[in-house]
Formats: sequence, C-alpha cells, structure tokens
Amino acid sequence: MTILVNLIGLALIGLIVWYFFFYRKEGVQVAEVAGVQEVNITVKGGYTPDTIVVKRGKPVRLHFTRQESALCSEVVVFDKLGQSAKLPEGQSVTLEFTPSEAGEIPFQCQMGMLRGKVVVMA
Repeated sequence: MTILVNLIGLALIGLIVWYFFFYRKEGVQVAEVAGVQEVNITVKGGYTPDTIVVKRGKPVRLHFTRQESALCSEVVVFDKLGQSAKLPEGQSVTLEFTPSEAGEIPFQCQMGMLRGKVVVMA
C-alpha cells in the first residue's frame, strides 16, 4: 500500500513539473484591423489568452479586462518594454506598443505569479 501511495505521489509530482516547465500552449494569432493588431485578454486566475502571436513592425493593442479582485492581478508588467498598467476590476485597460524585433516579450503580474508572453514573428 505504501509503495502505491508513493508511486501516485511521484506521478503527480512529474505531472506538475511537466505542466509548469515543459507544457507549451499554442499562441493566439492576433487579427489585424486597420493596420493595428488587437486582442482582448481576460485576467482571472491567469491571462486568457496567455500566449499572443503578433507581427513585427505593426502596432499592437492589448486590451486587459480584470474579472477578479485578487491583489496579485491588479497590475500587469512588461519589463522588456518598460511599461506597466494598473488593472481596475471590471474595466478594460489598453496597452499599446510596436514591436521592432522578433522574439518574445514576457508579461506578468506584479508578484510574478501570473505570466504570459507576446511572441513577435518576423
């Protein structure tokens, strides 16, 4: 019985490690309207979507709507861009930038618990 419990525990630990370090979601390709790439992001226990794919050299507008009262999610931080925004509960807040080079632009809450990224394609 002890061996079975240990095996189940090890399997669960392996699943957690895989999910947090190796699982990769496909990114959401952003639609372009009038030359601007826009996407709505819901903030509720995380960012949905949390991986956003955009094109280099075209303006990007990210509309964040926070649907929870957790303190962790009240600010979104883009360290690589030097931008952050306060997210009042129930209101849409827009962050705008134009990516100049291909790569990833990570974003997170102020505590680093909620994470997402913008993937810039050439």
